[in-house]
Amino acid sequence: MQDQKEAIKLWLNGRPIKAQTGITVAALLMQQDEWLTRCSVSGEPRFALCGMGVCQECRVTINGQPQRLACQTLCKPCMVIQTASHQTMEAK
Repeated sequence: MQDQKEAIKLWLNGRPIKAQTGITVAALLMQQDEWLTRCSVSGEPRFALCGMGVCQECRVTINGQPQRLACQTLCKPCMVIQTASHQTMEAK
C-alpha cells in the first residue's frame, strides 16, 4: 500500500489550488505549468535552475514576503504565492 500524502489548499497568483504536503514551491510551479518565477534587471524571464538555492533564480513572493526561494520553501496550507508572471500581468 502506497503512502498517500495529504492535499493542502493554497493560492497561486490569485487562484486557489491544491498541493501535496512536502512538495516545494518550485515543484508546485512546475506541476502548474508556471515557468516564470521572476524577471532579471533587463527584463529576461527566470525560473529555478539549480534546485538547491545557489542560483537564486527561483525567487517569488510568499505571504507578502518578496525574494523567497521557491526551491527551498515547502508548501503550507493557506500559503499565498505570487510569481513574476502575476506581477507583470497586474502592471498592465
